[in-house]
Amino acid sequence: MDLVTLFQGIGTLVTAEPKIAIGRIVLVLLGMVLVYMGAKRYLEPLVMIPMGFGMAAVNAGMLFLSGGKVGNMLIDPLVTETSALLTILQIDAFQPIYTFAFSNNLIACMVFMGVGVLCDIGYLLAFPFTSMLIAMFAELGTILTFPIAVSLFGLKNEAAAAIAIVGSADGPLVLFSSLMLAPELFVPITVIAYLYLSLCYGGYPYLIRLLVPKELRGQKIKTASRPQVTSQEKLIFSVIACTVLCFLLPAAAPLLLSFFLGVAIRESGEKNYISLIETTFLYAATFFLGFTLGILCDAYTLLNPTILPLLILGVIALSISGVGGIIGGYAVYFISHRNFNPTIGIAGVSCVPSTAKIAQHEVTAVKKSTLIIQYAMGACVCGVMTSAVLTGLYITIIPMLR
Repeated sequence: MDLVTLFQGIGTLVTAEPKIAIGRIVLVLLGMVLVYMGAKRYLEPLVMIPMGFGMAAVNAGMLFLSGGKVGNMLIDPLVTETSALLTILQIDAFQPIYTFAFSNNLIACMVFMGVGVLCDIGYLLAFPFTSMLIAMFAELGTILTFPIAVSLFGLKNEAAAAIAIVGSADGPLVLFSSLMLAPELFVPITVIAYLYLSLCYGGYPYLIRLLVPKELRGQKIKTASRPQVTSQEKLIFSVIACTVLCFLLPAAAPLLLSFFLGVAIRESGEKNYISLIETTFLYAATFFLGFTLGILCDAYTLLNPTILPLLILGVIALSISGVGGIIGGYAVYFISHRNFNPTIGIAGVSCVPSTAKIAQHEVTAVKKSTLIIQYAMGACVCGVMTSAVLTGLYITIIPMLR
């Protein structure tokens, strides 16, 4: 028995073609970097730490399977035939999590329910015009990436729409839409989306500094005190909005239901449910989401030549959305006769609450006494809703274009 057979992780590395071998090593190192960056809070630790461990383990733990096939015993995202799936559920350790919670969007719905519990829609209801206008501008990347993907990259309509949703910077929405529109690209698009969410942390501050002059970043908004919105009003809004949107866009009903149910539970004050969703559901779903994404990041999947256009389009979508949000901030700035801070526009990209925190951080860096978080959170929460609506439109309309 030689070492290639005995230590199969090394054996499959030695016998693989150079591109795959180098890719595996790079992804193992990248996984380690993600763990470090998450632990140091440079990136979101709740996702990046389990994702980094999964990425390192899946690319190290390749072995020879029956028939000379190279694979792992963690997960097989491509198995579809029923008898093969039943067999692999008994062999691959984390296949049940993927099959019964990830690939059917259950985890996405649980995360959206948790987001609903965390969101205070009072800011949206207090500043509806500002929030909605900014949120609509922040969908620019989600809208413009679709024709770019079709005309310049030659993607089919379904795949173009799925990668365009990355512009919403909302991971559960990307997971949901890619599974509905382009299931054959579900794994790479979802992985790309969550890897690129770090751009919101790393790239958007520089985008703000590039597009918003320092004197405007520190500008205070002269306004009366924020209108008080009662819990009853928020509850009524959540029920009506959920029902109306589900009537209009039933394809997005699972996500809409999850989000607005979370909002309603928050406003009802049911502490046991709030604790269950906020601490158990949300953290468990986020952990297994990051972990499952990590073990989907094997070199054989990510080094497929069809993935390169998706990598490029993901950056394009997020960048255009960020620029669109800031344009929306400027639109409100001029409409309000310069009594607004354009920095708030970046919060329209619905990465709750990260983009709102980024906006406040950039403002505080210029003038500590300037507080814009209430406007930023309104735009951010509204961004979740507009992203869900646009996702529902894509899922409904794109199949009709065949």
